[in-house]
This record gives sequence, C-alpha cells and structure tokens, in this order.
Amino acid sequence: MNKRSSYFSISLVVVMLFAGLISGCSSASSNAATNANAGPTTVDVTTEAAVIKPIPTYIEATGSLASDAQADVAPNVSGKIVEVNFDIGSYVNQGDVLVRLDPRDGQIRVEQARAQVEQQRQAVNQANAAAEQALANLRQTQVRLGVTDGQTFLIKDFSQVKTVTAQLQLAETELRRAERLLESGDVSKALYDQRKSQRDALIGQLDEARSNAAVAIKAIDTAREAHNVAKAAASTANAAIATLQTQVAAAEKTVTDTVIRAPLSGFVSEKVADVGEYISPNTPNSKIATIVRTSTLRMRIDIPEATVGKVATGQGISLQTSSYPDRSFAGTIVRIAPNVNLTARTLTVEAEVQNTEGLLKPGQFATVRITQSKPEPAVVIPARAVKTTGDINSVFVIKEGVAREQFVQLGLLEGDMIQIKSGLIDGDRVAVTNIDQLRDGILVRQ
Repeated sequence: MNKRSSYFSISLVVVMLFAGLISGCSSASSNAATNANAGPTTVDVTTEAAVIKPIPTYIEATGSLASDAQADVAPNVSGKIVEVNFDIGSYVNQGDVLVRLDPRDGQIRVEQARAQVEQQRQAVNQANAAAEQALANLRQTQVRLGVTDGQTFLIKDFSQVKTVTAQLQLAETELRRAERLLESGDVSKALYDQRKSQRDALIGQLDEARSNAAVAIKAIDTAREAHNVAKAAASTANAAIATLQTQVAAAEKTVTDTVIRAPLSGFVSEKVADVGEYISPNTPNSKIATIVRTSTLRMRIDIPEATVGKVATGQGISLQTSSYPDRSFAGTIVRIAPNVNLTARTLTVEAEVQNTEGLLKPGQFATVRITQSKPEPAVVIPARAVKTTGDINSVFVIKEGVAREQFVQLGLLEGDMIQIKSGLIDGDRVAVTNIDQLRDGILVRQ
C-alpha cells in the first residue's frame, strides 16, 4: 500500500466517527425535546360528594339454607319395578306417578278375597233362611199353645189338661156320691162301677194330656233354640263377611300401592330406582327417591348471644350467597329456638325465604342481615365510585384537581348507594367516572 492510499483510509475512518457522534447528539436532543413537550396526564372525571343519610341498621350473621319440606319416597309393598317416570333434578307435582310395580300378585289376591266373600254371602243367605224357618216353626207352636214371646208356659195351663182336669173333678164328685148312695142302697153296684170306671179313664186322659203338654213345651223350647242357633249362624257368617271384606280392601290397597306417587311438589334430589329392580319395604334403606320443596326455603341463622334481644319473629332479613354476590334475597323470621347453644353461645332462628326463581339451593351458606326498626346515620356514596382489587376497596378523593386514592371499609348496599364505615367523611368528593384510568396523584379535570 502507498502513502496516498493509507492517508485516504485514515481520513475515511475519521469522517465516519465524526458523523456518528453528530447523529448521537442529534438523537439525544430530539428525545429531550419530546419529553419536554409531553407534560403531565390529566383525566376527565365526574364527582359526587359523600353525604350522611339515615339507613336501616342490621344485625349481621351467617347461616345455611334448608328445604322447607323434604320427603324420602319408599314403597309400601314389595314388587318388581316396571316403570320409572323421574330422574335427578326432575320437578314433580304432588300426586304424580313416580314408579309402577308389577300389580299381578296383588290382583290375584283381590280376586281370591272377593271369591271368599261371595262364598260367605251364600252361607249368610242359607243361615238367614234357616233362621226364618225356625222362627216360623216357633210362631206356629206358640199360636197352637196360645203362648207369646217372653211368656212362661205351664203344663196346667195346657187346654187339654185343663179340660180333662175339670172332667176328672166332676167324675170324682159323681163317684163319691155313688159311694154314699151305694151304702144306703139307693143305687146299684153297676152304677157305682160305671162312675168309678169313668173316673179312672179320666185319670189316664189327664196323664196323657200332661204328656202332650210336656211335648208341646219341648217343641217350643226346641223351636226357640233352633231359631237362636240359626240367628247365631247368620251373625257369625255376617262377621266372617266383614272380615273377608277387610281382606279384600287390604288386597285392593296392595294393588293401589303398586303405583308410587309423589307425596309433595318439588325437585328430585336423589334417585334410587331402576326398571327391573325388585324392591321391598322390609329391606334397609328402601327409599326410591328424595323430593325437596324449594319454592320456600328455611334460612337457619346463628345469632350471637349479645344480640338475642334484638331479634323477633316478623323481622325482615336479606341474604347474600357467593353464587350471587351482587344480589340480595328477602325473607322473614318465623321461628326462634327457645334456648341458646351452650357451646357456641348462639341462638338459632329460622327465616322463610321465597325462592320462586329457584336460584337458591338447600345447603348453601349465606351471609344474613336482620333489619332493625330504627335507622342510623351513615356516610354513603354512589356504589360505582368504589374500586375493588381482590379484597381491597378504595375510592379516589378529588381535591384541588388531584386524585388521591383512599382505602375504605364498605358497609350496607342500599340501591345504588353504599355505606362507607371508615375512610371518608361527609363532604368528601369522590370520582364516579373513569375510575379505571385514575391512580394516586394523577391530575384530573372536572
């Protein structure tokens, strides 16, 4: 390389370094100018003042929701399942058919019981006919002897006995007269013998009449006994019919019980039944379903012992669940336990909560506020002024055109206004628009 070439190369390097230095200085001057022209950021906001307003006071507590009514459905009879009309989550009305069992065994028992009743009815008819015939025989015998019901019949009162007795008395009188006349010689021995023969014949007739009377009395007793026996047989047969009719009713109920119906309206929370399965009420845990009524729920609340005196039936409550944190549900206290829990030192009260939309579920945990009768003053601001980050709540207080972030403790939400328990005072103005664009110390324009 000659001297001229070397000189050219060195000059080129010097020129390039100088150009780079000038470029760097120019770039630095440009950035400085840009930063100088940018200036501080200003955010347009709308503000509202914190005010003191009377708001309802509450007792805050916790509790859990429970079904207003719950029923485990179980069979009353054994049988094979032939039809299932529900599943978990199904809504059923009271009286809806849940399950049908095979009814054939029950139907056979119904037919057998009805056949036995018919047989017994025939026996009753026969017994009644026999009783009527026995009564007719009794009446005929009574008429023949001149005896009525309840009357005691004596042999001496038998007509034949009475007639023969009168004739015998006359024959005795005639015989005694013939004896006296025979002694005086006024009558013949033949006449006396005739009188004596008549008297003796009548004695035989009286014995025969008495025998006939005894037979007649026996006939009345026999007829009365036959009537009583026939009546007893008819009564027994009728009692047997009543027993058999009970068996028919039981058999018919067995058939009816093969249709298992919903005992109340509600949602099915558990299903334990499948077609083809054999179920029996005698097996442990024989239920086929659990139905819960959710149109009205019970809220069981544990009230601290210190606030027991502030709770009474009829008070309104509002509750919130983690499932719907932005929504409150209303209820009314309807029951209060008579004693305080000795371990937890709390009083259990129950409120009824209408659940017509079905949003609340039995078993959910909830935070409850029990309304007190006397409102109290509190600092409130629009709820939209609150910025929530995790568990931290804050607002931006605007003073002299500057936003200052202020952490606050929230209280009750009443419509679109929220209580501030701490962090603000009456008159503080807070930003209610463009909250997400604000930060502590930023300039604002109202």
